[in-house]
Amino acid sequence: MDGEARIDGRTLRYQHRRPELLAAAAEYVLDRGLTELSLRPAARELGVTHATLLRHFGTKEELIVAVVEHVRVELHRTLASEVGDLARLEPADALRAIWRELCRPPQRRQFLLLFELVAMQAREPERFGALGRLLVADFLEPLERNLRHHGRTRAEARDVATAYLALLRGLQLDLAVSGDQARADAAMRRYVDQVTTGRPAG
Repeated sequence: MDGEARIDGRTLRYQHRRPELLAAAAEYVLDRGLTELSLRPAARELGVTHATLLRHFGTKEELIVAVVEHVRVELHRTLASEVGDLARLEPADALRAIWRELCRPPQRRQFLLLFELVAMQAREPERFGALGRLLVADFLEPLERNLRHHGRTRAEARDVATAYLALLRGLQLDLAVSGDQARADAAMRRYVDQVTTGRPAG
């Protein structure tokens, strides 16, 4: 029987249950990345027909947007569960907590997905709509709220939060390429000590 026509148990399970299919698709993308993503092989691996995947997500771009949104939501749910209200933490503790959670094994695959998406978004800014901006706002806004809570003006909070986010993203990129957790952690500790106590970095 032709693979496209075959309806197996997983196809029936996912047929009217988009959240479960989306979660499975997210795992597939996190494992394999975006560069070679194609709907037909993805459908086969997920155990559904190509038509089922199209019915739920429409196009490859729509699938990517849905997957990234799912990953975003899950990450922030984890942060809220493990860290609590970031705004109430001291800024240094907020940075440490975010970094600690980003470095946990379940989150590490997101490094590669994030930077693949950044490259694609930079080359084709309209391809994924507002998704690229959301990837910045996701952490910029909580960091700003934290700084405002601790007395920074709106303008100061925006500038400092932008620097904090640049640090986090830069160390994520370094870690994704080098795998040197000890060096990345040491750099984070040095930066946090410098910006929160005023002591020089050297």
